[in-house]
Formats: sequence, structure tokens, C-alpha cells
Amino acid sequence: MASINQTGTGIRLPNFCNLGVMLRALVVVNALLAAAAILRAATLAEAWPEFMLFAALGEPILIVSLAVLCAVRRGLHAIGYWPSILAVGLFELLVAWLVARALGGVLPLRGSLTQMSFLVLFITGCTILYFDLRSRALAPAIAEARIQALQARIRPHFLYNSINAVLALMRSEPRRAERALEDMADLFRVLMADNRTLAPIGEEVELARKYLAIETLRLGDRLRISWRIEGMPRDALVPPLMLQPLVENAVYHGVEPATDGGEVAIEAGLSGGQLVIVLTNPFPGEGAHPAGNKMALANIRERLQLHFDAEASMKSEVAGGTYKVTIRMPYLTAGA
Repeated sequence: MASINQTGTGIRLPNFCNLGVMLRALVVVNALLAAAAILRAATLAEAWPEFMLFAALGEPILIVSLAVLCAVRRGLHAIGYWPSILAVGLFELLVAWLVARALGGVLPLRGSLTQMSFLVLFITGCTILYFDLRSRALAPAIAEARIQALQARIRPHFLYNSINAVLALMRSEPRRAERALEDMADLFRVLMADNRTLAPIGEEVELARKYLAIETLRLGDRLRISWRIEGMPRDALVPPLMLQPLVENAVYHGVEPATDGGEVAIEAGLSGGQLVIVLTNPFPGEGAHPAGNKMALANIRERLQLHFDAEASMKSEVAGGTYKVTIRMPYLTAGA
């Protein structure tokens, strides 16, 4: 099962196939090359030619490295963090030597093989350290997501109202009450679980269905639900507890304050090789509950960044009395 940065539940090498990782690697490597050029140049005016020389040698190394590391990322993950770092370091030395041999007759290369090897290893180490620190800095979002799921997502009024709705059905519709209790048990079991790994969207949909079934006990016909998921790949991996907070916000902030209730529409499918999720609900404006959904949206946005970096996006907008949330992310499966 894929997990943080699509490579592991702990701190691991980044996913070198990710566009955001590639762009960040490009920026970090070129910044280090620029610093090396400034240090090596006798004057500031000579720094630019030195940087161009370093870039002419470093860019081919970087491009080849990213392509190969993308192809072998699963093998690197399998051997563990420190062995993979050692393997990457040796590989970078090999690529640098091959590129230097290939461009030696074209570029006015200066310095010994030892100096070049030190520079390659230094830049490689700094780049890996950057991604390591970035992963550690973002890691608190995992624990924060779980705490929010327990404290903010399942509010006391929801638990209270759901239990009352079940009690009201115990005598008149005992089977329906039993199903509602089973849905509540499933919902809380998921919320109490360790939610660090990506989950199939099919499971997220089923969790959202159970939640909406419980809310239907309370709101009745005022809550109308529309599922448009015929083209949804059920094996697509998404951050856990992503869909349920969105539908909860839709019910609490959109349907519940409206006099006549409203419809919550959930749409999911593939578009341009990406998984696209669209959720819409009424926007009552005046009379709505106090705005409290920003925390949930910010948490989902942060976890999308943690898992997919720049390849995922989330946008919310209000138009024509309708609140709309659109999420785009890479189509990733467990076997990919």
C-alpha cells in the first residue's frame, strides 16, 4: 500500500517520478551549483561563466539521475533508507564520471577527479537532506489529521443526535436501527485507525455512504444525495478520511441550515490521467452555521501536498448559491 510521499510510512527517499520532486531537485541542485561557482570565481564577474560551466556538466547528470531513480524507485524503497542513500551516492559518482568523459572534449573542465567527486557527493547529500527535512516538517500533518478526525470531524452534537435517531427507531424499525449502529461502529473504527497510508477511493466512498446514512436518520427527506461515480476507478489511492469530512461539511454548512434542505452531489472519475473529485452542496448564506470548514479543507489540502506534492490540487468556490470543491490528484494504484 502506498503511503507518505508514495514511498513509505516513515522518512524515505522522495518519489523521483513526482513533478514537484523533480522541480525542487532542479532548484536545489542549481542553487548549490551557483554557490559553488561564486566560491570558485576570483571575482563576481567570473561567477556567471563558472556557473554556466557547472550547469553544462550538472544538468545532464541531474536529468539522467532523475530518469533512472524514477525507474528504480521501488527497488530503492525495498532495500531500506540508508542502503538506498549509499546506492544513490555511488550511482551519482558513476553518472558524473560518464558525463565528464563524454563532455571532456567539449567543455573546459578544470579540477581533479577527487574534487569533482566531492562536489557531486556534496550536492547529492544536500539534496537528499533537503527532502528528508521537508518530509519531517510535513509529517505532523499525519498526527494532526488523526486528532482532527477525533475532535473536529465527529462533533458531540453529531454523536448525540445519531444516538437519539437510533433510539427512536429501536422499537418501530429495529433492523434499520441495527444497520445504523453498524454504520456508526464502522465509522468510528476507521477514525480510530492509523491513517498514515493511502486508501482506495472505493473504501472512502463506502465510509461516506455510511456517514450519510446516519445523517439521513436525522434529516430525513431534507437531505438528498446524488452519487455520480460510474467512471470512478475504485482502486485509485487517495489520502484517508478525505471524502467523509467533505460530505460532513456539506451537510452541516449546506443542507442543515437550509429551510428545505438540499442536495449533496459527489462526482468522481478520471480526466486527463488524473483522478478528479467534485463535491457540491447548497450555500445558504444568511442563517448558515458559523464558518468552521476552513480547518478541514486546510488539513485535506496539506495532506494532498504531503502525498502528491505539486501533482495534486484542491479548489473551493461559491457560485449561484452552490458551494463546490474540486480535487485533482494523480491516478495511483497499489500495483503501480
